[in-house]
Amino acid sequence: MTNAKASSSPPTNQWVRIPDGTRVRHRSEAYEGVIDGLTVIVSGAGRNPDGKTQYRVKVDGSTRMLVSEEHLNILLDKQKLILVGRESELYRRWTTDRLRSVFAEDRFVERGPADQTSPRKKT
Repeated sequence: MTNAKASSSPPTNQWVRIPDGTRVRHRSEAYEGVIDGLTVIVSGAGRNPDGKTQYRVKVDGSTRMLVSEEHLNILLDKQKLILVGRESELYRRWTTDRLRSVFAEDRFVERGPADQTSPRKKT
């Protein structure tokens, strides 16, 4: 018996990880960074669809933030390909297609002017 349930994230066995080096933007805090690996989270909420990790996002030189996939947008260049380090266009095209097969269209945003917002504002 299968219980079909609509979800914004793919099931764990079909989870497609955002590759290291991919430029992303936090959906609500608007800071930009680069995926710098995964960290296993022992307790707390906000995990990736695998149920045990969060992405490390490198922001501002040495600052790294832990963020779950649901809080990230993937940045695109003017050709609508993901921004990934110094990778070839062929790799970026293949990876863009792969990510588009599992993420909703609103998760992909074109990179605008360099107006980074600091992830930790002091008021």
